Amino acid sequence: MFDWNDIRFFLAVARDGSTLAAARTLGVNQTTVARRVEALEAALALKLFERGKAGSRLTEAGRALMGSAEALERSAQALKDQAAAHARGLAGVVRVTTNETLSNFFLMPAMPEFNRQFPDIQVQVIIDDRFLDLTKGEADVCIRATREITDPGLIVRRVADVPWGVYASRDYVARHGRPAAPEDLNDHFLIGGEDRMADVHAVRWMQQVAPRGKVVLRGNTLSNVHQAVRAGIGCGPLPRLVVGRDPQFVECMTTQDMDGIFMLTTPTLRDAPRVRAFLDFMSPHLQSAIRRMNAEASAAFSAPGS
Repeated sequence: MFDWNDIRFFLAVARDGSTLAAARTLGVNQTTVARRVEALEAALALKLFERGKAGSRLTEAGRALMGSAEALERSAQALKDQAAAHARGLAGVVRVTTNETLSNFFLMPAMPEFNRQFPDIQVQVIIDDRFLDLTKGEADVCIRATREITDPGLIVRRVADVPWGVYASRDYVARHGRPAAPEDLNDHFLIGGEDRMADVHAVRWMQQVAPRGKVVLRGNTLSNVHQAVRAGIGCGPLPRLVVGRDPQFVECMTTQDMDGIFMLTTPTLRDAPRVRAFLDFMSPHLQSAIRRMNAEASAAFSAPGS
């Protein structure tokens, strides 16, 4: 059986053309290179080089083995890189909880670049509209949209601000008109909230300003409400970034509500290299994407005829 390390000497001689040149590349003496190549030839029972005054040329057998030898070299390097990543802590699993909207609109588009930069960190995404308990280990990182974070035991990064408004579809407006003021909502069909969505400040605001509006559907997730409004069922409160530049939506009014997008973790996990890498990478990516979508939506709805 050959010594795996001898492959390194074989490749160096094949690439550099002589044992002397390979010795310089590898930082060893020429005798060592020659001895290791001879040991490989003996182990394989093959002559790998033709040796002459001009150097060392691969034999037919040597040329045939080059592809396999280079594959071994790549595998060894990959093993070395993985070991180094583990030594730095840039490996393992990061469990991230968020809601479906933030995941689909912002987290997933950033993941290809994160995976490219940190191939040994696996991200497990837990979609749940409930706020999982990070202190009990239900997740490592939380990405949420809310007005404020009141838990003093969490490490909090405020990534961006998100304004809310009341929206309708173009089809709805064509059939029922466009409410221009909060009191006008009393004469319209409305999309309300259920469960956690019922506690959203913009949902409560709409119910307060339009107590006589006919609530024809209640959604328990932001995604439900978004799709209900887009389908033309009624008017409903949505964050501007979710609506984006979708031409199917009409902005009826703003609600003066401003949610924050927060990234949360625990003091213990904050300095774990894999978690730190995720937070430091994702925070500016989310910030840039959210600000861009907010700006695009603002421009779209302020344009004449919008």
